[in-house]
Amino acid sequence: MSMIINHELPIPEKLKSQFPLSQRIQEIKKKRDAQIRDIFTGKSDKFLVLVGPCSADNEESVCEYVRRLKEVSDRVSDRLLIIPRVYTNKPRTTGEGYKGMLHQPDPEKEPDLLAGIIAIRKMHIRVMEETGLSTADEMLYPENRSYLDDVLSYEAVGARSVENQQHRLTASGMDIPVGMKNPTSGDLSVMLNSVTAAQHPHRFIYRGCDVETSGNELAHTILRGGVDKYGKNIPNYHYEDLARLAEMYGKWELKNPAVIVDVNHSNSSKQYKEQIRIVSEVMHSRNYNPELKRLVKGVMIESYLVEGRQDITESLTYGQSITDPCIGWEDTEQLLYDIAKKC
Repeated sequence: MSMIINHELPIPEKLKSQFPLSQRIQEIKKKRDAQIRDIFTGKSDKFLVLVGPCSADNEESVCEYVRRLKEVSDRVSDRLLIIPRVYTNKPRTTGEGYKGMLHQPDPEKEPDLLAGIIAIRKMHIRVMEETGLSTADEMLYPENRSYLDDVLSYEAVGARSVENQQHRLTASGMDIPVGMKNPTSGDLSVMLNSVTAAQHPHRFIYRGCDVETSGNELAHTILRGGVDKYGKNIPNYHYEDLARLAEMYGKWELKNPAVIVDVNHSNSSKQYKEQIRIVSEVMHSRNYNPELKRLVKGVMIESYLVEGRQDITESLTYGQSITDPCIGWEDTEQLLYDIAKKC
């Protein structure tokens, strides 16, 4: 016989008061949010790079990674705007496996949601305090974002969530860019339906309240490749895919047309080193076609201190992914400089 055991958690307002943002961090985030908004509205021609580990599994290694990222960011700030991926929730296809720091602040121990909520808030804040770079995370659980809604500068809705009504409606009330990934089927119309929903106002139930939203004009698309009925990966980062999306955007009459290209997942068939080549192709397509240069606002890259991935054991390699494989720091640094030259 199944059963549900409830463990009461603090409301978001209480947790925010316990772990508040300093005035300095609030000002940093406000400035960063404005810079990012200008890219999506076309006021700025800087190129966005969302880059970081597949999963932010260790505060120390994540912060070290972002400190290195900050050094590169300072050198290319006239051309790139870098947003660290600090992803603390991980979707699991079968429900099994590590679900991210929100669930397990220590991947070798049992889930602890209260400790996890505190850990992820403290980590996002620490990243900003040490580097001045505000962060991105995935909106895997819409109601949980209330614990981070004053911290994040970018959120993504994943391929398995993009058709979910609560994700779409929640996105419509956000004041930061939210990227809607194409579903695992690869259907671009599903992704654009989600953007449409997010850009319109709605009234719905959220955390036990009757809420009204005004719509999010910064909602946009993320191409991450798809999988056909036989399980074969079908990439959608090629020139023809980008041109097709541009054509569809023209017919849908959405605000601020924009796409971020996720160069891992089904676009790379999870061959993580392919990300380097795919980025190069995306940059070439952008430079070949002025319409695509306006549409393609950035890329999303999975990267960590040490390349590859590892299973969870008692002797984890510091700075190596425990979920999907990532490119290592040396390749990342070179790739960022290459992007800055080509954008």
